[in-house]
Amino acid sequence: MQLTQDQLGAAVIAMKAELRNKGVDYKSAFEGFSASIKQEIDEIKALDEQGASLVPELDFAAVVQGNINDEQKALIHKRGCVVVRNTFSRELIDDWNRRIADYVKKNGYYETPDKGLDKYFSSLQKGKPQILSVYWSKPQMEARQHENLALLRKALNRLWHYERDGQQEFDPDRECLYADRLRQREPGDNSLGLKPHIDGGSVERWLDKQGFHQVYRHLLNGNWQDYDPFDAAYRTKTDEIPSPAVCSMFRTYQGWTALTPQGPNDGTLQLIPSSRVVPWMFLRALQEDVPPDDLCGAQAGRALQCVPQWHSLVLEGLVSIPKMNPGDTIWWHPDLVHAVEDAHRGTGYSNVIYIGAAPYCDKNVAYLKKQAEAFRKGESAPDFAAEHYELAYQDRATESDLTDLGKKQMGLQAW
Repeated sequence: MQLTQDQLGAAVIAMKAELRNKGVDYKSAFEGFSASIKQEIDEIKALDEQGASLVPELDFAAVVQGNINDEQKALIHKRGCVVVRNTFSRELIDDWNRRIADYVKKNGYYETPDKGLDKYFSSLQKGKPQILSVYWSKPQMEARQHENLALLRKALNRLWHYERDGQQEFDPDRECLYADRLRQREPGDNSLGLKPHIDGGSVERWLDKQGFHQVYRHLLNGNWQDYDPFDAAYRTKTDEIPSPAVCSMFRTYQGWTALTPQGPNDGTLQLIPSSRVVPWMFLRALQEDVPPDDLCGAQAGRALQCVPQWHSLVLEGLVSIPKMNPGDTIWWHPDLVHAVEDAHRGTGYSNVIYIGAAPYCDKNVAYLKKQAEAFRKGESAPDFAAEHYELAYQDRATESDLTDLGKKQMGLQAW
């Protein structure tokens, strides 16, 4: 999708007019959805006040052995997220954490001037980087292609409804590697707080008729009760506006692997643990109190913000994730609202490798071709700002560091 900011207002006005002509009562649909979502947010608040964890927790061994019962599956579908304990051994995690720190230090990452290209974090305070635009260290590649993650992602992908009319929207058993960054957040940092948002498209959700309109087809027909967040139908057909703030792959889950202990108040992840918040936000933007050329503040080429002016009801459900141990992983639906705590008030580094799940489909295979070229050159991954810090880095991963599985996931070898 190609759309300039100047064209956005007119496109939004035209879209809303077209939807009004459908004769759907979006006001009644939104009111009904709001009553339902309020009950869910109230439940989240009550459980949080009781000290209960709002994020389902499973053990890696149980997941890969298929020991996820129907109650656990239903809760993951409802909350849109899951912690998987003991995905990696502590020994392996400590090795990766040490080697990443060595890689960053010996290549002078912190001494390199900020190139000012990464606008995703443009609203943050200036200071020592806490999110590192590093993609190709050997530990990152070892983690991404690790057999444990391959087994885990297969199991998690199968929690989606990925078949439609006898055809697969994606192959749950094959993965496309999506290279993302690192977090090394030091105690006392107050520069990194990210406000509640959703990645993977903003205004496209309302303007992309062939993709997102089909994903949200039940909402557009006024039947919000029929919307299933884990229905993969049409999700591999969405058309995103190219931007360093937008993921152009289809991810079944965003996620990260904990390299250090971290939990509430350690400057870590926050979620609104409801998979229905974004569809509620979708209908919110179609209400009469929103200006005709506005989508509750959504901007082209930026992350979709969840803001108090329009979304105060659901923001009351924002909670911090439970304590994570080194080797634990967390996974959240690509439409789940998430944030980062404003300050790190803990005593140790809060480090992670960002690794999600991007299953095999035409949309993702197309991205791999661009990513493989960036990998060979040591450039930044294609979805991110073209900072290219690693071009001359010593000990950068190369194709010889990939296993057969890794080569397949990178699109460098046929499955």
